[in-house]
Amino acid sequence: MPTETVEGSLGLIVIEKDGRRLPWGFPRHTREKRLHGAPPGRIELVADLTNPMWEYLVVDPRYRCLTPITHFANPEGVPGHKTRAWFSVTGEPLIAWLGFCRNTSEFGPVFAGMTMTANELVRPFNDRPVLLQESEWERWLHGTIEDVIEFQFREPMPSEQLSILHTGDRWQSGIPPCAPSSRRPKTMLIL
Repeated sequence: MPTETVEGSLGLIVIEKDGRRLPWGFPRHTREKRLHGAPPGRIELVADLTNPMWEYLVVDPRYRCLTPITHFANPEGVPGHKTRAWFSVTGEPLIAWLGFCRNTSEFGPVFAGMTMTANELVRPFNDRPVLLQESEWERWLHGTIEDVIEFQFREPMPSEQLSILHTGDRWQSGIPPCAPSSRRPKTMLIL
């Protein structure tokens, strides 16, 4: 199990058939990269379901996955001096971030996670991952496109359900959040 997942690194996902570690980030081709013969970049977040990049992917349940996480991080502070702000769901040791996965010619099997509008606690930092309760996992893995749209555009989780840990750790430090006693977080997501 990876202790941390950042763009381009291996992460653990759950799909209906089985689970396997896949790199985080779909290939992102830009006109400039193509003109200069540069390899594609990565796009790790699905914020706009109407983007043609996701057109066929979001309607087919076989491309849906769950990414198990204990925390997610967003950058805090001014550019060049950003630190990590960690968020977790109070009372939930493991949560699932919903996303999409598929095999690509550029990177092989990859995944990306869906984001939604943030609640008041997270909004100053960034959008947030769409987190699911265990009772919603089946619906995500087998639901309709209407279910997918509903998950992305529903009201965000109330701020009271999340806790935040401000750290002095540099944004790209690789340092996980502190955990009480011997219960260290098992997997974190770095947005």
